[in-house]
Amino acid sequence: MTAYLLVRAEVEKESREGFDQWYQNEHLPSALEEFSDSIGAWRAWSDVEEGIHLAFYEFENLENAHKLLGSDLMKEFIKEFDRNWLGKVTRTRDIFEVKQKLEK
Repeated sequence: MTAYLLVRAEVEKESREGFDQWYQNEHLPSALEEFSDSIGAWRAWSDVEEGIHLAFYEFENLENAHKLLGSDLMKEFIKEFDRNWLGKVTRTRDIFEVKQKLEK
């Protein structure tokens, strides 16, 4: 089933506008292009917790998501992120697989 890489970022208030623009115009489009096994990407701001940004990268399976997470390409993306946001944004990464999906 479909798998996702989730990046959850806590963005300090002073950095939110710049972070939002950077992620929208540079990071997400670049990630979608470079993550060759990904099949989609989207992002959102939490409407419950202030300053929480979520980015989702979609893959056909867990293997592809894990392959990216351990890759040199991901290490380069992390370095680029840190060059721009170290000390202003903290983040965690998780991989999960959809086990059940219901639709109306």
